[in-house]
Amino acid sequence: MKTTVLAVIFTIVSMTAFGADNPKEVHLPKEVHLANVTQLTFEADNGEAYFSWDSKKLIWQSSRGDQQCDKIWTMNIDGSDKSMVSPDHGAHTCSFYLPGDEKIVFASTSHLDGDCPPRPTVEGRHYVWPLWPYAIMTADADGSNLKTITDNPEYDAEPIVSADGKRIVFGSKREGDFDVYTMNVDGTDVKRLTDKYGYDGGPWFSPDGELIVWRAWYPDDEKGKALWDDCMSGNYIVPVPLDIWIMKADGSGKKRLTDNGAVNWSPSFFPDGKRLLFSSNMDDWREELGRFGHNFELYMMNIDGTGLERLTFNDTFDAFPMFSPDGKKLAFASNRNVERPRQTDIFIADWVE
Repeated sequence: MKTTVLAVIFTIVSMTAFGADNPKEVHLPKEVHLANVTQLTFEADNGEAYFSWDSKKLIWQSSRGDQQCDKIWTMNIDGSDKSMVSPDHGAHTCSFYLPGDEKIVFASTSHLDGDCPPRPTVEGRHYVWPLWPYAIMTADADGSNLKTITDNPEYDAEPIVSADGKRIVFGSKREGDFDVYTMNVDGTDVKRLTDKYGYDGGPWFSPDGELIVWRAWYPDDEKGKALWDDCMSGNYIVPVPLDIWIMKADGSGKKRLTDNGAVNWSPSFFPDGKRLLFSSNMDDWREELGRFGHNFELYMMNIDGTGLERLTFNDTFDAFPMFSPDGKKLAFASNRNVERPRQTDIFIADWVE
């Protein structure tokens, strides 16, 4: 029986290096829902590429150039016109366009002194996700007129904006545990939506703003609870099993959609609001090791948890899927065709129904 395990999310099995001048196939035959798969980045580490509302641009985070931690960048969907739109100091993550595409929102430590915050080290842990004291900020689409909209010494990040432009859903450690909140786009009227002991993060609005999907882990034994207490006191998260949950935008009607012991994460909605995209290592069970492996693939399922279908068949890492609002294209991050082991790049594909 597959036991509950701690599985590495971003530490991916090394693969042979293929550069842009000697490309590996970026589209695999089994990926029947994808066409014209195109690589948009070729350097550094890149993640969380999300579409503008007119489906013409992407905003993403990258450590390119001489940067030691992620900054926020924008580009056209063909990979042209790359431009850094965050401050050039501090760590940045989780960027998104506001409806109308004239403003952006992201999380940043640029309000603090220094450049990149120090990464926590935990004995026996190869990968640790630091819960730096990010603040959520808005700016014009070119990065000007920066404004901080949260005032909290703990972690505030993962902002996603509703299609009507009125609310932001985000993850926060502001009340000691890690939970999902919503607020107005100016930072007022903060409401806590989850309060169960454990991890609630990565929230995403449905296209009509009526639902929120997120990832969660609720430790139910003493070992898990001790681990979670250590994470919260040390301001970090280590890889843990995650499940996809869905709820109404007011926090009611919570329903668990996956229960497989794997790491199921980075959920988002199809434009029709009836299906979900997410990443998981559910098909990489390593019997000889007694745990799930590092191969994350993209999947889709209905919002009631039925109709599960695997979308990608890469042998390393695929995650952070998002549809363009017009439903024509899918952006995602992947380790396919990397220049160095475990490098993550941004890809875009046409969607084939």
